[in-house]
Amino acid sequence: MPDISLTMLALLCLAALAAGWIDAVVGGGGLLLLPVLLLGLPAGTPAATALGTNKAVAIVGTSGAAVTYARRTPVDVRIAVRIGLAALAGSSGGAFFAAGMSTEVLKPVIMVVLLGVAAFVILRPAFGTAPATGPASRRRILAAIALAGLGIGFYDGLIGPGTGTFLVLALTAVLHLDLVTASATAKIVNCCTNAGALATFAWQGAVLWQLAAVLAVFNLAGGMLGAHTALKKGSGFVRVVLLTVVFALVANLAYDQWVA
Repeated sequence: MPDISLTMLALLCLAALAAGWIDAVVGGGGLLLLPVLLLGLPAGTPAATALGTNKAVAIVGTSGAAVTYARRTPVDVRIAVRIGLAALAGSSGGAFFAAGMSTEVLKPVIMVVLLGVAAFVILRPAFGTAPATGPASRRRILAAIALAGLGIGFYDGLIGPGTGTFLVLALTAVLHLDLVTASATAKIVNCCTNAGALATFAWQGAVLWQLAAVLAVFNLAGGMLGAHTALKKGSGFVRVVLLTVVFALVANLAYDQWVA
């Protein structure tokens, strides 16, 4: 266990709980938990260690959310697994490049990505609110494997935060799913990306396992609660939460980068 205060540990637990809920509803829980980890871990802790610990926490909450969704909403598991296997390969490759990334690089990159997500959702008010249009064509499935699997999987291993959100957006756009079904599918894919990246970080010794075990309990509770909430409230609610989370996190990261 790293040398952190009980107050910081409590804050990390609350962040893990909230991140699990957010990740289950719209994805991107790491955008909350990772900055808190970067803040709370002792000075000099490598960025890769924060990324690896975040993966060890996230895989537990994502798995709980995936199981909850699978019981309540129709998900094409075969397509999700195919995308997930590509994402596992992509995230493993991305994790190899993450070891040399500094903490200072992470925050600006995350902010730019978040602003892009917000602009896309605002400019497309009907995005993800229509019901799924039926079985996806082979061309759309291959596009989803390339974009949501290899592409976003690589990003997940390299940086990580926002992967769930990008998966939801990509699956909604490419496979023409509604936001709730896309969230459910994304959780299965995200389990694979987390597994690939975590295996690489663990091999590099970049995971604080004791801290991750504590935070994972809270993340799991948040993930299962978030999945129940999304299923009950529907796609309109998911869209509102998505925008709220994006703008709140942009404001927080901007404050940390240029004011604090």
